[in-house]
Amino acid sequence: MVNRLSPTQHSIVEKRICKKARDILHRLERADHEAYLVGGAVRDLLLNHSPKDFDIATSAHPEEVKKIFPSCRLIGRRFRLAHIHYGREYLEVATFRAPHNESESGKTSEKGRIINDNVYGSMEEDALRRDFTINALFYDIQTGDVVDHADGIDDLEKREIRLIGDPETRYREDPVRMLRAIRFAIKLDFTIEATTEKPIYELGHLLKDIAPARLFDETLKLFHSGNALKTFRMLRQYDLFQYLFPQTEDSLLREENEDFLTFIETALKNTDKRIRSNFSVTPAFLFAVMLWDKTLEGFERYRSDGQPEYQSMQLSASDVIGLQAKSTAVPRRFSNVSRDIWLLQARFRRKDCRAVFSFIEHKRFRAAYDFFCLRARSGHLPVEDCEWWTEFQTLTHDEQMEACQEFAAPKRRSNRRRKRK
Repeated sequence: MVNRLSPTQHSIVEKRICKKARDILHRLERADHEAYLVGGAVRDLLLNHSPKDFDIATSAHPEEVKKIFPSCRLIGRRFRLAHIHYGREYLEVATFRAPHNESESGKTSEKGRIINDNVYGSMEEDALRRDFTINALFYDIQTGDVVDHADGIDDLEKREIRLIGDPETRYREDPVRMLRAIRFAIKLDFTIEATTEKPIYELGHLLKDIAPARLFDETLKLFHSGNALKTFRMLRQYDLFQYLFPQTEDSLLREENEDFLTFIETALKNTDKRIRSNFSVTPAFLFAVMLWDKTLEGFERYRSDGQPEYQSMQLSASDVIGLQAKSTAVPRRFSNVSRDIWLLQARFRRKDCRAVFSFIEHKRFRAAYDFFCLRARSGHLPVEDCEWWTEFQTLTHDEQMEACQEFAAPKRRSNRRRKRK
C-alpha cells in the first residue's frame, strides 16, 4: 500500500535539492512525463544529511530524455541510463523499471543474475524493484510529497537496512547488494535486518562472478567513505573481504602475531582521518597497503633464488598485482603507483647527500614516505628512521646538507680505519 507524506509530515525543503536536479524535474514534467527525485538523495534529506548525488526517475524512455536535453548522453547496455551533463558534472536519469521477463530486455542468467535490465514500467513497479526499502523513496517536486511504496519510512525510523522482496533472490540477481548492505549500514549507522543479513554468510561466493572492474569501483566506495576501518572489520565479519582481497585475507589467516593486521588497521585509521579532514586519498595507497605482505613474501622468495634486490621487488610486484586483477581490476594508473611505493622503500636506507637530495625530488617520494612512516608506526621499522626523514624535510638546505653529512661521517671514519689496517 502506497504511503504519501505531505510537506508538513517530513523535513525535505525544496531549496536543499540542487538547482540542476530541480531544473531536470520541471523540464521533464513540462514535457508531460512523470519525474521524481529518488533513492539516496531522498533518504539523506529525510535524515537531514547532505546528499552526494541527486538521481532522478522518470516515465520518459532514455531516447525521450535525450530529445529534451541536448547535453544528454545515453550509456549502458545492461541498464540503459541518461546522463545529463553540465560541463564536467552530470546528473543521472533512469526510466522506471518493471519486473523482469523472458524478453531480450529483461534476461536473467541460470544463477538468477540480471543480464539485461531494460524492461520499463510504472513508478510503483520501479520502487518495488529497488534494492533496499530506504532507497525506494520518491520525492514529488510538484506537490512536495514523499511517496513510499515499500515501507521505507518505517525502516528509516527503525534505522534498519532491509531488502525489498526475498533476500536470497535479490542477492542472486545482483551479489553486489551484499556489499551495498554493509556500506549503507556503516554509512548511516543502521543495523542490517535479520532476514536481509542471514544469506550474506552463505552467498558471498557469488561475488566471484562479478566483473573485477565493477568490484574495484565498489571497493573504493567501501574504503574511501571515511569509515574504512569499520568497513574492513565488517567485511571480514561477513566473510566478504576475501572476495575483494584474496591475497590479503590469506596473509591475515596465516600470520601468527597480527603484525600485518596492525599495519592494515593503522593505515585505514589514517585514511579515515584524511578523508574526514578533506585531504585527498588515492586507491594506489590502499592497494599498496593491502598487498604489502604478499609482495614482501615474493620479494624474499626471489632474493633466495639469487635475484638482485631491485629486480626481486619488481618481479614480486608484478606477480601480486596480476593476481589481484583477477578479483578487483586495479587500473594501471593506480597499480603503477603502488609498485613505485614498494620499490622506493629501499631508498630510505640511503642517507648520503647525493642519494637523499635526488630521492626527495622524486615524484612518488611523498607517497613512499607516508608508506615508510606507516611501517614505522606499525612497529615494522624503528620509529627513529621515520623521524629522521620527517625532520629532514623541515630543515633549510644548509641544515639538510649538515644532517646527511653527519650521517655519512661515521661511515667515512670507519672506512679510513679499515684502510690503515
